[in-house]
Amino acid sequence: MSVVEVTTKYTPTTLDRAVLTEKLSEVIADLLEMPDRIADERVFHLADADDVARLNQMQLSPEGRRFDEVVDEMINEVYSHRARMNHPRCFAFIPTPASPLSWIGEMLTAAHNPFAGSWLQSSGPSVIERKLVDFLCARLQFPASAGGLFVSGGSMANLTALTVARDQMLEPERRLSGIVYVSGQTHSSVAKGLKIIGFLDRQIRKIGVDKLFRLDVSELLAAIAQDRAAGLTPFAVVASAGTTNTGSIDPLHAIADVCRNERLWMHVDGAFGASISMSPTHSSLLAGIERADSVSWDAHKWLFQTYGCGVILVRNRRHLLESFHARPEYLRDAQTDDTSFNFWDLGPELTRPARSLKLWLTLQVLGLSAIGAAIDHGVQLARWAEDEVRRHADWHIVSPAQLAIVTFRYAPKGYAHADIDTLNANISRCAMAEGFAGVLTTQLNGQTVLRICALHPDATEFDMRESIRRLDSHAVRELRVMRSGSTGTYIGKV
Repeated sequence: MSVVEVTTKYTPTTLDRAVLTEKLSEVIADLLEMPDRIADERVFHLADADDVARLNQMQLSPEGRRFDEVVDEMINEVYSHRARMNHPRCFAFIPTPASPLSWIGEMLTAAHNPFAGSWLQSSGPSVIERKLVDFLCARLQFPASAGGLFVSGGSMANLTALTVARDQMLEPERRLSGIVYVSGQTHSSVAKGLKIIGFLDRQIRKIGVDKLFRLDVSELLAAIAQDRAAGLTPFAVVASAGTTNTGSIDPLHAIADVCRNERLWMHVDGAFGASISMSPTHSSLLAGIERADSVSWDAHKWLFQTYGCGVILVRNRRHLLESFHARPEYLRDAQTDDTSFNFWDLGPELTRPARSLKLWLTLQVLGLSAIGAAIDHGVQLARWAEDEVRRHADWHIVSPAQLAIVTFRYAPKGYAHADIDTLNANISRCAMAEGFAGVLTTQLNGQTVLRICALHPDATEFDMRESIRRLDSHAVRELRVMRSGSTGTYIGKV
């Protein structure tokens, strides 16, 4: 019988510690230095055809490869092709830059790998998650009966809340007649979640918005009355606290009055805007949210966390149990008594990571004052951008600075609507090609507009004003191209 020679020193649980220690020390030091240099990098770094071809040529090795070699390849060839979401002038998306404390916390959590579904497997992390849930409920002035759990993000938080709303407000035999009300600015995850839990498009009623893109309460009341007259069953209203397009906060008190009088569930999608409750100066913008039945909130949007750190909060935590509690026989040894609890009983996930611990580490180290100041800074950044837009000819504010978002449009007189739309889209493409700032477009009132979402604590007044000045330069050049009748643009030539 021949002896089979083992050619690799690695197993799934054992690595060369010396190599691991040396390389990890190098990588972590480099990551901690990233904020010092990232402002000089391009905001977007998309993989071109050569990059894609090179990535597609990568293969998995039967024999394995050196750890340090693979890590270098991933950093240089894989992670490098991405939007720099932690760039101080990445204004294209809502998620904030992740604090180094967050990814360090995630690294610690990943290394210890607690199973955060049951008390038996993660009693320590479970206590911290409950403490953070209680803390966030308190920020929203929810009652003592409130509770919740951490989920992957706003989509799962909205789905969880709407499941509870369905179970609490609709008898099973009435579900096909149930109607839920959203606005034209409600996040798409709400409609997706409703479809997943069994509702049809015809059961989702889209309500118009006012000049600030907030849900129109008078139209809401009319729609409810019309649906009741048609024999349908209104059961929930979804309000927004910080819409994705404009940062608008719906009139929460007025919506709460409607829900109380009409006996409807009030859910607030606060994935972005609920974080303003941490602000020492702007938390009053959320007045009325304390009357909601449920609220979704993403810490990876404006609490400086890495992705996968959302939370669903409900006014009555027992409602979560009533929708999600199950007791299969193979989990009987993990059942709890009055002094412990299983988070798998409160939501759709059985297997779940300890998502709250990185937020706990961040808040503990930075302190609440620093978080509040950073959020206030984001509000000010958008105001500086709005002020600079107003200083340039042919630019128009579409929605003023709300939370940290402002939208605007370059619209010189004498041009067709479609041409102006194309012009603004090209301005955005020029900005992306230049790389100084990331500014994308959205659609408002049937028009293509530019949108800035400014959340980075390290962004400055200069960053905001210079970004607008460069957009204006792109606009002037693109207008010159349009006037000349050329089909080309200055994209890639800036």
